[in-house]
Amino acid sequence: MKKSYLLLHLAVLLAGFTGVFGKLITLNEGLLTWYRMLFAAIILFVLTRIFKVNTKIPFAQRMDIIKVGMLIAIHWVFFYGSIKAANISIGVVCYCLTSFFTAIFKPMIDKTKINPMELLLSGLTIAGISLIFHFDSSYQLGIMLGVVSSALAALYTVFNARLVKRYNSLLINYYQMAGGMIGIGLLLPVYLYFFPSDTLVPTGSDTLYLFLLALFCTAGLYVIFAEVLKRIPTFTVSLTFNLEPVYAIAMAFLFFKEGQEVNASFYIGLGLIMMSVVLQSIFSMRESKLAA
Repeated sequence: MKKSYLLLHLAVLLAGFTGVFGKLITLNEGLLTWYRMLFAAIILFVLTRIFKVNTKIPFAQRMDIIKVGMLIAIHWVFFYGSIKAANISIGVVCYCLTSFFTAIFKPMIDKTKINPMELLLSGLTIAGISLIFHFDSSYQLGIMLGVVSSALAALYTVFNARLVKRYNSLLINYYQMAGGMIGIGLLLPVYLYFFPSDTLVPTGSDTLYLFLLALFCTAGLYVIFAEVLKRIPTFTVSLTFNLEPVYAIAMAFLFFKEGQEVNASFYIGLGLIMMSVVLQSIFSMRESKLAA
């Protein structure tokens, strides 16, 4: 179990770089998502061959995996849209709402009772978010896109938790990236008609960033993500990912000088988010021991 929690926090660290690459890459959010999934699908295909993973599964099962992959694809479009409409801080802070949406969606989808403790811990997170970042009215579009992004991420987490119990992690992520890439590719002509881009082909620096994003923050991140979902509750995983903004905002301050002041409210908000993560981790480990 301890190894799973270490892997989970490694995934959070990798996720912290996602917003940074989103800011560095000059392509619009639709093209960025498509290229990210293309590069990731190629990398994952190679990995399935190296580790001799059987990718031949029935068409119906393949489509079940691809449909969940489309959720993460659309999530990324909204996530990068939030960053480009506002900044990294807005995008990643809104992503913290994933645990709140998970606490609501999971009981509805799995037909179970809402856990009051999960809502309480989500409340701590929301309070922490509000203290870390004072939302500016000029960032309303970025905030709205970020909220939709977090809701889609929650749905992805809930449905992906079902898949990881049945399939190999590499298999899941390969079909999700390949399927999402095809799905987004079919929608791109319409998307680009309404949201045109100055260029369709990534520059040399964009290609490098896309490769790093696909290798470490997509293939590596989501394989780890699928593995930890086998051993750690869905809500705990979503809540722990609330630490992502801490890393991402720190990098935004360091590399992009977004101008956010790190004052007392930042540390109080950070403390609330970390408290919610620690408390949920403790509760989760106790529940695992009782179940054992």
